[in-house]
Amino acid sequence: MSVSLKDFYADWCGPCKTQDPILEELEADFPGVNFEKVNVDEEQDVANEYQVRSLPTLVIENDDGIVERFVGVTQRDDIEAALQEAGA
Repeated sequence: MSVSLKDFYADWCGPCKTQDPILEELEADFPGVNFEKVNVDEEQDVANEYQVRSLPTLVIENDDGIVERFVGVTQRDDIEAALQEAGA
């Protein structure tokens, strides 16, 4: 089963910068997960498709669809649990 994490962010977003180191650690610990950064200023169509209204927003998906959505800075433990639930 493929698992992906989409990180919706913007360069001007302070909380997004706080989220980055947590995601970098997780990316190293979950090599099988596709981590994708989506700049909402450059990819508004993708942000609209996922109904992103606040930043940062993390969307974890697997082959069955969206497993979890986090809005705001999210702790590593919560993201890790959702990745495991998704099948990572």
